[in-house]
Amino acid sequence: MAVSAHAYVRGNTLKFYEWLNSVERGRLPEGPAIWICGDCHVGNLGPVANAEGNVEIEIRDLDQTVIGNPAHDLVRLALSLATAARGSDLPGVSTVLMMEEMIVGYEEALVDPQEKPKPSGKATEPIQFVLKQALQRKWRHLAEERIENVKPSIPLGKCFWILTKSEKRDIARLFSLEDVRKLITSLRHRNNKSWVEVLDACYWMKGCSSLGKLRFAVLAEVGDHKKSDLCLIDIKEAVRATAPSWSDARMPRDNAKRVVQGARSLSPYLGDRMLAAKLLGKPIVLRELRPQDLKLEMDRLTREEIVASARFLASVVGKAHARQMDEAVRKSWMAELQRDRLKTLDAPSWLWTSVVDLVARHEAAYLEHCRRYALTAAQ
Repeated sequence: MAVSAHAYVRGNTLKFYEWLNSVERGRLPEGPAIWICGDCHVGNLGPVANAEGNVEIEIRDLDQTVIGNPAHDLVRLALSLATAARGSDLPGVSTVLMMEEMIVGYEEALVDPQEKPKPSGKATEPIQFVLKQALQRKWRHLAEERIENVKPSIPLGKCFWILTKSEKRDIARLFSLEDVRKLITSLRHRNNKSWVEVLDACYWMKGCSSLGKLRFAVLAEVGDHKKSDLCLIDIKEAVRATAPSWSDARMPRDNAKRVVQGARSLSPYLGDRMLAAKLLGKPIVLRELRPQDLKLEMDRLTREEIVASARFLASVVGKAHARQMDEAVRKSWMAELQRDRLKTLDAPSWLWTSVVDLVARHEAAYLEHCRRYALTAAQ
């Protein structure tokens, strides 16, 4: 997180939630009670493949999904884009234009949620490039990135650690379940009656957030009497959401079921490939990693690129929200979004003031984080 202020914003979600909990009621518009991402920063959006092999840009990380206020996703995305703009040495006017285009893109999705947002034009080339990469990727690319070779084993090292006997035993039990077999054989090119065999499994140290929680990579073979192929399954412990939710929201108590239900509402391409289960007595979410699943990296952008990207990404979020609303609710939410417009700014004042406040708070916290990091590194 010391690399840049943008990386700090992505990695320190708690500070954003602290700010949300401190905001007086009425400062943000209160939208309909729908599933929201809860941590809607740029890195949590990207190309996602469905079971049929189609690819769309969707929200791709739903750990913090809750039934809450959709305005929270807009503010989080705007903060992320604002710090990306600062990291690209862009002037403040870029942030102003970016937020104006964000609202345009989001409202367009509310008007027509069936319209599939597609990045077009020279200004969205960074997004188009990632999408093109996703469409060209094959299993060997995933194998080279995740397991360093295409042999049926996972090499131990910095990221992959050896399992305990109880972990191996419980993973073997998990993969003997019919629901898991159905999930893995759900891809279009696989026979629904294929068998699934675990070839290797390791603890996956994917980042600081993995430590102290269950996170496993499982290499499995899927096949029938004619052919077989390999797949890599991500197993992730589902923990209690920190994102604020509506007090009367009816969500599954099981955190894994909450994540899967939220994913299916917001990002069906991803949600339909996920399964809630139990491992070692804890709720976990399984999903097969697909080579097309990539995250967006919004670094070193021009003003035109970040403004166009803001409009497109806000439309992706808007589509995820809008598909949960009927026409009357969408119109009511649109009217709420349009309140408090300034004559000199074609974006709601609540969004602008929120982002200004958040950028200032995160900038100070980021510098303090860097100071502590430098002192620790020097010891």
